[in-house]
Amino acid sequence: MIDQIPDITAKRAELSPNSVAFEEVATGRVWSYGQLDHRAGQLASLLAARGITPGDRVAILCRNRVAFFELLFGCAKLGAILVPLNWRMPPAELAQLVADAAPSLLLFGAEDEAAAAMLGIERIGLDLDYEATLAVMQPYPARAHWPAADTWYLLYTSGTTGASKGVIYTYRMALANYVNLRSAIDLRSTDSTANFLPLFHTAGINLHALPTLLAGGSVLVLPGFDEEALIALFEARRLDVFFAVPAVYQALLSHPRFATLPLDAVRHWGCGGAPLPDQLVERCRALGIRVCNGMGMTETGPTAFLIDPADAWDRIGSVGKPQLLCSVRIVNQAGRDVPDGAEGDLLFAGPGVTPGYWRNPQETAAAFTADGWLRSGDIARRDEDGFCYISGRRKEMFVSGGENVFPAEVENVLCAHPAVAEVAVVAAPDPRWAEVGRAFILPIPGVAALDYVELESFCRARLAPYKVPKYFEIVSDFPRTAAGKIRKHLLVEEPQPLRAIGGR
Repeated sequence: MIDQIPDITAKRAELSPNSVAFEEVATGRVWSYGQLDHRAGQLASLLAARGITPGDRVAILCRNRVAFFELLFGCAKLGAILVPLNWRMPPAELAQLVADAAPSLLLFGAEDEAAAAMLGIERIGLDLDYEATLAVMQPYPARAHWPAADTWYLLYTSGTTGASKGVIYTYRMALANYVNLRSAIDLRSTDSTANFLPLFHTAGINLHALPTLLAGGSVLVLPGFDEEALIALFEARRLDVFFAVPAVYQALLSHPRFATLPLDAVRHWGCGGAPLPDQLVERCRALGIRVCNGMGMTETGPTAFLIDPADAWDRIGSVGKPQLLCSVRIVNQAGRDVPDGAEGDLLFAGPGVTPGYWRNPQETAAAFTADGWLRSGDIARRDEDGFCYISGRRKEMFVSGGENVFPAEVENVLCAHPAVAEVAVVAAPDPRWAEVGRAFILPIPGVAALDYVELESFCRARLAPYKVPKYFEIVSDFPRTAAGKIRKHLLVEEPQPLRAIGGR
């Protein structure tokens, strides 16, 4: 097992000093690998001058920008721990994260200045004093190697089921994720990728920005998701590999110009962060796009599963096979491996798996089996060829009349309806069946009304009776995490009056 990792930016500056590491799309400003290493070293000196020592936490609250990565590598050079904060959270929620991580310094963007001022931490503005202060600093005499098991940064879970936990992310996990992703998509030093998913989420950092930097490629940075900016990048053939969550693909497919773009310029299309509906895959297939479905967790680095492009159209619904440095088991309630075709609890192991949660031994112990396998919380099955399918979250599964119902299966069926854009299914109490399904439906733009009875008939033609929702509700949008996942517990916490549509 690797115990030490070379200083990544220093090594890249040695190997390809003049290659472009970053481009800020809005301004066209570029950073070479030599400049990135120099500025990260300057930033490490700035942190040290502010009293930051190895092991101290440094928080950042900003939209996507190159300074985030300068700080990420600057912390590594010093041995400090980066804490990305979720700018979508109100100050009261941010204060809970700050209390847990206890950062000594906060860097912030101008758009988040008001929230930053309320957190009571010494701070540096990235739009005011950052450049001038950085310019007078000499690069820090950085560590030549980074201990692989040390904590590099903390990522707080997005809270689809409740309170956030600080996932410990190590240097070893970064290297394992790079190996897993590079082997899966043939990542190259000549590749360019777009960075627009939020940087307080693992996808924003690791899919595919950080692996691209390790490979020596270029990262094109957008402040956030911008349809027109991405359309322009596709049109100019500037993207070689692309990763997005399903909601982004939905938005791009709805753009009037997307289908006319030179989409064949993108060598690999990846998707994850939330379940990928079959209907979305078929829409992409019609354009010749092989969207590769994958699955991982913040706790797995995140790359765990990713289907190969050659199988993307023939095995719709599969997340593929576990990648090179990821081991999986599918077990029953007794902890024994289940046969192919049977459903069970999905477990992970390997160098990409987190050692646990920040200062939370109880949650860490609950997350792992006695022999060290990470409990994903997902129910999965493996077919005879080794391809895996995710049935859904164990916490979301409900029992209706003695039968297990996985909301993801019902959601996938409803998403195939021509008037439905997105669906969330949760359990509702029922005096006869104990629990029944309740479907919250987001219609596609322009749909004036949905016929609930017709939706029920649509489900009955495709699902067993006990899986058909008893209730249907129309929504204008969903509460979401940064990865686009629907925060279902908020739908449950704020119930609407139940209106039964049908029954068994």
